[in-house]
Amino acid sequence: MNPYPARRRRNAAVLGLSVGATIIGLGWLVLVLATLIWQGAGGLSLKIFTEMTPPPGSDGGLLNPIIGSLIMTGIAVLIGTPIGILAGTYMAEYGRYSPLTTVVRFINDILLSAPSIIVGLFVYEVMVYPMGHFSAIAGAAALALIVVPVVVRTTEDMLLLVPNTLREAAFALGMPRYRIIAQIVYRAARAGMLTGVLLAIARISGETAPLLFTALNNQFWSVNLNAPMASLPTVIFQFALSPYKDWQQLAWTGALIITIAVLALSIIARALAGARRPT
Repeated sequence: MNPYPARRRRNAAVLGLSVGATIIGLGWLVLVLATLIWQGAGGLSLKIFTEMTPPPGSDGGLLNPIIGSLIMTGIAVLIGTPIGILAGTYMAEYGRYSPLTTVVRFINDILLSAPSIIVGLFVYEVMVYPMGHFSAIAGAAALALIVVPVVVRTTEDMLLLVPNTLREAAFALGMPRYRIIAQIVYRAARAGMLTGVLLAIARISGETAPLLFTALNNQFWSVNLNAPMASLPTVIFQFALSPYKDWQQLAWTGALIITIAVLALSIIARALAGARRPT
């Protein structure tokens, strides 16, 4: 009995299921993006980037939440990136076989998969409640806690991909270890490490839950880090739930802006990752 026809039938069935699942997944993605563009593109105009969030029934834009998101995201990246790079460097270069590295890696993996609302509740307990009020700095701290595990993971992975022969050659020339890491290993892994930072920014760009517990929101212009501050995700959340058509339109437009920004960051990150890989 020839077994090949049965194998071909099984192969065709599995291939058909795989293609069907791919089409279904891509179909939903296209549907979501198409709906977002259809609903949000109509609200795009210069005033979105130049005017403040309006009261119901008035014209306005999203200037204050856009600036608030940029401020808190920037602070979070400035706090989380050095911590993540240093931790990833220790795990890949100094404590590669240390029991501490195993523990840190395990905890880092937990933080990577932890719901962001847990991070928001934690920062609320340790910062917002003792301070007695919501603040932008608390929101930035919550976002930084989300940035750290992403940067730690990508930094460790990229440094481990750098061949040990580069380190050994530098050791043979008498270079101290810190200079080897800074001038050789970091240079070889630079594209991958930058990719990790960009992915971390994309990760926190749309976070709403931690900001609701920390920075809350602000209907007015504010760059005071010790006071509540508007952010694009929280404004989208508030406006999308409102009964006002103009606020709902601003929510669609804000969601489109975030989606475009995240897609751009993801494309840049993939381009960087593919442009230069450690060999």
